[in-house]
Amino acid sequence: MQIDIRKLAIADYDELKETMQKAYPTMSESIWSKKSIQKLIKIFPDGQICITVDDKIAAVCLSLKVQYELFGDDHTYKEITGNYTFNTHSETGNVLYGIEIFVDPEFRELRLARRLYDARKELCEKLNLKSIIVGGRIPNYYLHSADLSPREYIQQVRKKEIYDPVLSFQLANSFLPVRVLKNYLPEDSNSEENAVLMQWNNIYYSKKPNTMQDSVIRLGLVQWQMRHFKDIDAFFEQVEFFVNVMADYKSDFIMFPEFFNTPLLAPFNDLTERESMFKLAEMTEEIKIRLSQLAISYNINIIGGSMPFADTEKDDLYNISYLLHRDGKIDEHRKIHITPNEKKFYGMKGGNEIKVIDTDCGKVGLVICYDVEFPELPRILADQGMKILFVPYLTDTQNAYMRVRHCAAARAIENECYVAIAGCVGNLPGVNNMDIQYGQAAVFTPSDFAFPSNAVKGEATPNTETTLIVDVDLNLLKELHHYGAVRTMSDRRKDLYDTINLNSEPE
Repeated sequence: MQIDIRKLAIADYDELKETMQKAYPTMSESIWSKKSIQKLIKIFPDGQICITVDDKIAAVCLSLKVQYELFGDDHTYKEITGNYTFNTHSETGNVLYGIEIFVDPEFRELRLARRLYDARKELCEKLNLKSIIVGGRIPNYYLHSADLSPREYIQQVRKKEIYDPVLSFQLANSFLPVRVLKNYLPEDSNSEENAVLMQWNNIYYSKKPNTMQDSVIRLGLVQWQMRHFKDIDAFFEQVEFFVNVMADYKSDFIMFPEFFNTPLLAPFNDLTERESMFKLAEMTEEIKIRLSQLAISYNINIIGGSMPFADTEKDDLYNISYLLHRDGKIDEHRKIHITPNEKKFYGMKGGNEIKVIDTDCGKVGLVICYDVEFPELPRILADQGMKILFVPYLTDTQNAYMRVRHCAAARAIENECYVAIAGCVGNLPGVNNMDIQYGQAAVFTPSDFAFPSNAVKGEATPNTETTLIVDVDLNLLKELHHYGAVRTMSDRRKDLYDTINLNSEPE
């Protein structure tokens, strides 16, 4: 007999399905779909583990990595899995959450479940996670529910006066009960929809810098005054000033506005608008690198407004925003919706990728100015787990600003998220198409009792150079989602309509 433990592969699905059907003969409707297994393997391959006996799938465990503070000790299986979408998985999570484990009855005498639990513990230590948490079924509870409450049942199992195949096993593997979870898994009739929140603590865990230990995130927005700079070093002197200020105030993010580097266009006024923007695009790589260095040295995530980006091979010009993480990682968003003026004067093209960005403060979205006026785009990001939407913008007149402002405020309400906007202010004579600006940085919230009555968390004085620093609490979004006066994300009639990202990869 040959026993091997390894990562699960999508090629194992048919055997996995057969094994799960044998393990759960009364829960046939709960068999994992191939699409779900494929997504789990894609987003967290290390967390999906199987054991083979003579090359046959005999046992499987599935896991997610989550930022546990966003859920707390009172949650359901549906909540922890993001309604089975697994969008709750986070690369910066601090807890390994077990969502499934089963063993083929034919091999239960081999104690394969213990091997899977040991593999999870090893993975938890390897990834430097705080703990392993599972919502454990109590499948023998229905035999005693007439006489015992769930709490009394747990006590008797701990005393070994009652045997429960799941709870007894977890206790024997150094997991400690935390609390009873009501309505955890509605289809689990044997447990009468109860589960026991079980936890194993990693004694080797060391607190990692920049990992969100609570739900409060500090946002720093720059209301950027347009001014002439003699060179790029003078430009960066002003940039670093604001980064330094925001870092001193312990901000998690700092955001600059759309096209905040366009004062550097001044030397190219003799060229056409498109030609001058290509010249400015030649500076983008240097600006990106220097912003990344500032993010690392000042320990702050920087949203670098937006800048022109040139694909010289195709002679294409894009409006691009970079998120420079304080750990050195770099993400980008290419403006998808291009304004008529951007097309007319610069011949800009729109990007094609819609994705949330994992940060050390959770999942965020990034769109640029006109993008926020199209509700489908932030809705797709919200469906991917976005909690904060950042919108650098550039508007010349007050009515243009009001379009961005009101649309951003609407996106916060309809997507149950925070939306932060920041733009340029003042005048810039001598630079074509950049002569006047109007702006007011702001952070918008959903409109419910836990939030400001006007759904505005903070706003700056309009049309003057300043900063806005605002704290947002992600736990309030979770409470809104489940207990709000209205629940716009969960009450959608998906039986009638949906929002689909046509360019997403098949799952």
